[in-house]
Parts: sequence; C-alpha cells; structure tokens
Amino acid sequence: MKRLIVLLGVAGVSLSAVFVRWSTAPSLILALYRMAFSAALMAVPVLAGRRRELKSLTRRDVLLCLASGLFLGIHFAAYFGALRATSIASAVVLVDTEVFFVAAASALFLGQRLPRRTWPAVLLAFAGSTVVALADSAAGTNALLGDLIALAGATAMAVYTMIGTVCRQRLSTSVYTFLVYTSAAATLLAAALLSGTPLAGYGPVNGLTALGMAVCCTLLGHNVFSWGLKYLPPAFIATVKLMEPVFASVWGLLLFGERPGWLTVAGGAAVLLGVGLYARTIGGDAGKREEREP
Repeated sequence: MKRLIVLLGVAGVSLSAVFVRWSTAPSLILALYRMAFSAALMAVPVLAGRRRELKSLTRRDVLLCLASGLFLGIHFAAYFGALRATSIASAVVLVDTEVFFVAAASALFLGQRLPRRTWPAVLLAFAGSTVVALADSAAGTNALLGDLIALAGATAMAVYTMIGTVCRQRLSTSVYTFLVYTSAAATLLAAALLSGTPLAGYGPVNGLTALGMAVCCTLLGHNVFSWGLKYLPPAFIATVKLMEPVFASVWGLLLFGERPGWLTVAGGAAVLLGVGLYARTIGGDAGKREEREP
C-alpha cells in the first residue's frame, strides 16, 4: 500500500511542467512563489499540532533540514529553467535520472551497494538519457543547455532525497517538509535578490499558478515522497519518480501540442525500460521495509 501511495504522488508531481508552461514569471520567481506557498500551507498543521516536536529539534535536525531545503530550492530553479529551454519530455526525463545519483550516494554513504545485476538497467537508462540529449542538440544550443540544466536539477534532487532519508528517521512529515520548504523559499529569495530579479509585478495568473503547484505538486506530490522516505529505500522513491515523464509527456501533447521527435521517444523509452528493470531488482528490499509499522 505504501508503494501505491508513493506512485499516486507521481501523478501530482507530473502537473508541475504544465503549470510552468502556463506561467510567464521568471523561473526563479515561480519557484520562489511555489515554495513560499508550500511553506505557508504547511505552517498551519505544524504550528497547530507539532509545536512540541519543533521545540525538541536538535541543532543537527535543523541544519540537515536547512541543507535539504537548500538543494530543493536549487532543484526547482534548475528544473523550471530547463522547462523554458527544452521540451517537457526531455526536461522531465533528464531531471528524473536522479535515481542513479541516489543509487551512487546510497552506496557511498549508506552502504547500500548497487547489485551487479542492476548495472545493465543503469547503463540502458544512461544511454537513453544520452540519446535524449543528442536529439535536443540538433534542436539548437538552448535545448542542449536546457538538458544540462535538467541534469544539474537531478543532482540537486538526489542530495535532497539523501538528506531527507536521514531526517525522516526522526522527524514527522509535516515538521520536516515545513522546515525544508521554508529553507527552499529562503534560498530562492536570496538568489532572486542577488540576481536583481524583481519579486513582484507578475500578475495574479502567476500567483495562482504557483499556488496550484504548491497544492497539487508539493502537498500531494513531494509531501508523499517525504512521507515514504521513512518506510521505503531512497532508491525506490527515486525510481518511482521516473514514471513522471510518462504523465508529463502526455500533458505536453494534449495541452501544448508537443510531439516529441523519434529520438526523444526512443531515448525516453530506454530510460523508462532501464528504470523498470532497476525497480525489479530493488523491489524485494522495498517490500521488506514496507512491512514496517508507521
């Protein structure tokens, strides 16, 4: 059941690309608005029912949450920027290669080594990502730059996921996400101020777009992932997220008429196939951990 709930969270996250395309504000501002709304929405349940937990936080807890939020802010800034430079299919596929960065980090820092039988899946997904990038290189410099930015977003998301795995062993979902979203909003605010980007004047449409992302993509998406980190391996969470390109590409086709080229389709299919094969190898471990009581 826990794995199914996490899978449903992917549906919420997949709407992010749609909201970004509907907006006209700079990527940095849109990400800032989203995180600010998310933090504000999470403040209500936390301040109402989790004050005791807040007071019991150690310095280590706070610092880890702040660091997690820093990388989440970087992820959103990179992801939204990539969506403006390249296709929805390419941006989402490449951002969601996070799973392999998480796998590497799990081996290095958590002692969760990647089984040898997973290497064909990893190589297949890597090859697919390369094909997507090559397809976009033919589309122009902006598309290729968008792909590189998307990979930077994947790296930042992987760090966020790994730190979250540590934090969620002690903290509730609501307290953890409140602190992380607040930190992410502060990170993006600092970036906007340093870059001289105006904070306001973008109209109500962009505010509503950011609010929609906060509710649909953050509370019903990323919150679910944060909840799952307590019960499921981080590699499993990252793997499930890779179903997002399927949903996002369908939205792109239906709402914006984006028809991915055959190279993008082939590369994306290779990524998803690699992910499916990889998920099968870690499914046993995920299933064992899922049996743990909340």
